Amino acid sequence: MTASLSAPTSRTAWLERWLSQLPAPSGPLAAVQERGREALAQQPVPSSRQEEWRFTDLSLLQDLPLAQAAAAPSGGAMSSEAGVLRLQLDGRTDPLAGVELPAGLQVLSDSELAQGLGHTLAATGCEHHWPVELNHASAGRVLALRLASRSKLKLELHSTAQSGLLPLRLLLILEEKAELELCQKIVAQGSGLISLVLEAHLARSARLQHGLVASGQADAALLAHLAIEQEPESHLALSSVTVGWGLARLEPRLVQVDGQASSTLRGLQLVGGRQIADTHSHVSFAGPEGQLDQLHKAVAAGHGRSVFNGAVQVPRAAQRTNAAQLSRNLLLSDRARIDTKPELEIVADDVKCAHGATVSSLQTDELFYLQSRGIDSDQAAGLLKRAFCEEVLRDLPPAARAWCPIEQWQLEDA
Repeated sequence: MTASLSAPTSRTAWLERWLSQLPAPSGPLAAVQERGREALAQQPVPSSRQEEWRFTDLSLLQDLPLAQAAAAPSGGAMSSEAGVLRLQLDGRTDPLAGVELPAGLQVLSDSELAQGLGHTLAATGCEHHWPVELNHASAGRVLALRLASRSKLKLELHSTAQSGLLPLRLLLILEEKAELELCQKIVAQGSGLISLVLEAHLARSARLQHGLVASGQADAALLAHLAIEQEPESHLALSSVTVGWGLARLEPRLVQVDGQASSTLRGLQLVGGRQIADTHSHVSFAGPEGQLDQLHKAVAAGHGRSVFNGAVQVPRAAQRTNAAQLSRNLLLSDRARIDTKPELEIVADDVKCAHGATVSSLQTDELFYLQSRGIDSDQAAGLLKRAFCEEVLRDLPPAARAWCPIEQWQLEDA
């Protein structure tokens, strides 16, 4: 029988064992690795006694192989076309080796990296979160890029883990009026943990469209933090899809540093079997006239569990904020579970803010309508599930949308 991480000894033993097996800090992130390991040695593993982890069981982690996977032979540039840069991230090799960067894209210097790394994590209040420290302790490389003012670029990042630990670290700086379409694909093909920490800073009038598609399997885990700072008149469109993970925890963290920015968040998580998918988002308005449009959707089958906690902070300085947050969920089994908690914390008195949550099952009248037109029951159910997901999928960038074969995604019923 697998011990539960609710027992203090079990919660710490696997982490102590993993820390003792890590190689000595080295490379450009050596100082970060050392600080992360010190923090993990002192910081307890999250448990259900903490409100933000109340519904998320981390027991899967203690049974995963956490030795860092060997560098993939396909690391570096992939096939590309005009206006698109495709890179393979394996967490070990340099993804830019032998790559001629397109005009307007630059690698951050060592001094810029030292100054910028961790800045957005601190600004969004998550620099000491446990999954972030785990990434700090293990990540040996960071892809740190600057997109020059008024430049436009399409960037695709592909990461595949065969087994073990795959730590990924990204730092992106978009200068004034720069536009980046970022498509990121993460795939787990074996047992292990993928850790992702992304920081992005959007200068005035910059635009970032980020589509993240992450598919795993029942003995794999994903822990991801997406931290983003927005200056006035910037626009963020962040869409994410997670499916198949034994455990997936996604934490988008946004701050509009002086208001007058717009953010669009779309999330879709699909769980079956005994999988857990957890999204904890946090949006903070630090100035007036900010806008937020957030839609989170979940489909749960079998004994799957979906968790959503969306926090929006509107302090007194954020007058004339317009924020909308909606959580919509589809239950396909009476054994599945949905825990949803949209939150608005409003101090400003001149705002337009709304939130809501719904949980439903496939509607018998809709199924009957499709079946009355010659569509069999399984196909009818599939069409309704696709329609439910499409509201998020259609907002993905085109390349990321092509990575979502929803007809092939089978949610386990066990």
